Amino acid sequence: MIDFKDVSVTFHDSGKEVRAVKNVSLTIEDQDIYGIVGYSGAGKSTLVRTINLLQEPTGGHVLVNGTDFTKLSEKELRQHRRKIGMIFQHFNLLESLTIFDNVAFPLRHTGKSKQEIRKKVRELLALVGLADKEKVYPSQLSGGQKQRVAIARALANDPQILLSDEATSALDPKTTLQILRLLKKLNKQLGLTIVLITHQMEAVKAVCNKVAVMEYGRVIEQGSAAQIFSEPQEKLTQEFIRVASHVDEALTTLRQSDRFHLGNDEQLLQLTYNGTNTDQPLIASLFSNFGVVANILYGNVDLIQDVPLGNLIISLRGDSTKRQASIDYLKKQGVHVTELSLSTSDHQLEGE
Repeated sequence: MIDFKDVSVTFHDSGKEVRAVKNVSLTIEDQDIYGIVGYSGAGKSTLVRTINLLQEPTGGHVLVNGTDFTKLSEKELRQHRRKIGMIFQHFNLLESLTIFDNVAFPLRHTGKSKQEIRKKVRELLALVGLADKEKVYPSQLSGGQKQRVAIARALANDPQILLSDEATSALDPKTTLQILRLLKKLNKQLGLTIVLITHQMEAVKAVCNKVAVMEYGRVIEQGSAAQIFSEPQEKLTQEFIRVASHVDEALTTLRQSDRFHLGNDEQLLQLTYNGTNTDQPLIASLFSNFGVVANILYGNVDLIQDVPLGNLIISLRGDSTKRQASIDYLKKQGVHVTELSLSTSDHQLEGE
């Protein structure tokens, strides 16, 4: 378990004080795949680097499995760090070494024999799907293969925790999904706790069971991935999720279409619903129950932690009183209703 207790990190640059992390408290449980999301400068990488004390906090405490890392000696800290692996955006492979030697690098000075190291490296390369690449060099690999090597190297000392700092940001979408699936497999197969630092909510949607959203050094929202995706409270979180669910993309298409116009008796709505509501004929029932016409303009269903989460954009046409009655009905059924606008300004939240 990783426990941040009121953690702060302050830098001093040219006489200016920069508070990169501000009084953050959150708990990451064993075997979580925990996403920490935010734009560049949000403080997410700085926060996560306090886990292994690559960045020492200026306030608060970081406990890993009950041990306060801020109170360890240098020797004790080196020992504990071996149980925390880390992968990065740019792989950080040694170009002059073969793939085998890159993975073997952390095993130097561990007391293992050459036979033990050889066995371990080959097991790790097989685990990440690169058993046939041990004699080649990094320059001969694709970006996704390089990241697999970096993952194998990070696992060399059998860590309990793997920190992923924007590890998929330099990869194309297909390769990103492959790496995320590999991380999910390692989480289950090895019992790894994974902390995923990213600005891509798509990555969180694909593998994380929990998520924290950071802005200006603070955690502004946290919870299970299903909860955050279905009921985002903060404006930034809503923005991330609209992008991940492709709602913004669909809305842009509607705005650019010369064929789509809202009449005076129409509203444009986004409906978000989860769980058992996803298989209910809610839209079809609106006409029979309230005499309003719902036209589906966009729709998708994602699985978040094996919970189906649906997103629809609909135009709702009818008398204003009947439209409001139908919206109230949808909310009572557990549907999150957001009114959208065809203008380029932000849309307004209508319901929770």
